[in-house]
Amino acid sequence: MHLFYLPAASQNVKNFNKHALVDLIRFAGRGVARTDIAQELGLTRASVTIIINNLIESGIILETESRSTRSGRPPVVLDINPKSGLAAAIDMGSTHLSVALGDFSAHILEEMEQPFRIADGPDRCLEEGHQALKSVLEKRGLQIKDLSAVGLSVPGPVIADTGTVMAPPIMPGWDRFPIRATLENLWELPVALNNDANFGALGEWVYGAGRAERNLAFIKVGSGIGAGLIINRQIFGGTTGSAGEIGHLTIDENGPLCSCGNRGCLEAFAGGHAIELQAQKLVESGKRTLLTESNVTKITVREVAEAARRGDLAAQEILHRSGTFIGIAVAGLINLVNPSVVIIGGGVAEVGELLTAPIRKVVRERSLRAAEHAVKITTAMLGRRSTLIGAMVQATNVAIHNMIERKPAWTKSHAKPKQLMGNHNNKEVVISTEETKTL
Repeated sequence: MHLFYLPAASQNVKNFNKHALVDLIRFAGRGVARTDIAQELGLTRASVTIIINNLIESGIILETESRSTRSGRPPVVLDINPKSGLAAAIDMGSTHLSVALGDFSAHILEEMEQPFRIADGPDRCLEEGHQALKSVLEKRGLQIKDLSAVGLSVPGPVIADTGTVMAPPIMPGWDRFPIRATLENLWELPVALNNDANFGALGEWVYGAGRAERNLAFIKVGSGIGAGLIINRQIFGGTTGSAGEIGHLTIDENGPLCSCGNRGCLEAFAGGHAIELQAQKLVESGKRTLLTESNVTKITVREVAEAARRGDLAAQEILHRSGTFIGIAVAGLINLVNPSVVIIGGGVAEVGELLTAPIRKVVRERSLRAAEHAVKITTAMLGRRSTLIGAMVQATNVAIHNMIERKPAWTKSHAKPKQLMGNHNNKEVVISTEETKTL
């Protein structure tokens, strides 16, 4: 069985078994019996007992009654001890900032969302994230020092080794800015950095529509479009961590200009900004549509969706066209990766069947039969929170495994991170403290 924790070359077998056992408990979705653990990990009951007793003494796991509805006395099972620590998650989107506080079972204790502009650059955005995190913690009478780790999502290709983004199309000014090092030194905590689609895939894999699937693809349709891939129960990040940029597949080389500088990208045809632009042009053309009733200067995707639900044919056509283009890209992805489930998430995906129906239709027409017949296409069960929940899962992952290793919560980086609100015009790549590269 593939588990999230992968051992370093110097990792001893005993410690690895401890990490593997904890991951098995965490992602089972319910409590796990001791006998099941021994069978899954291929260990003797005596070995499992020693490891479990050690983890219980450390406060990482606990024994509890099964939540099974079967009659009779519920069996005693093992679960993560939610009181063993706290973690936080921050989702920095193109136009929103979400922050959550959770325990080690990834249960959300506090949450907030506010308007945000990723285009304002790293200095201002990271400062806003810092202040929002402090605000959420203050609601519980807590401080940043009470956390064990923070998960941070950004809408750009993350270079895992350096904790930066490289040439992010919708993040002007962020290129190679040392995001992870800056925040780790500010908060004195480990920061798990990844892009929004990867964290969305993780959130849906653990708690949503892709629960326990071996291979899945999460397509986040927001202002931009990206894909998070889980292959053999591990996030596939590619060589540098920037895999899944499905939004920049070329649909038409003579198509509209994309934010990445190329023409005819999927994102330029079907992303949130593209949908809003099409709606605005529709209104300006004078064509009869419910969208003309809008009193705002800029039409949003939500207004397009509402008009479509009310039977507006022009609005429905915009969403149908976007779904068709996304379906073309998804069909190619299905042929390439052969996932068992494709989850459509992100803010735009909240329109539901108006978007997913044309996606399914195109996939049936364009995917190879061998791949298409085995795949389920569905919307995100966690809605807009998929990415935030995924960031929380990863934050608790880092914190729990550090706790198992008895590592300090944070070790000062030798890198020289840039200060918030400071000058970041140079292109220095700063490497921060080492972070677990798997989930």
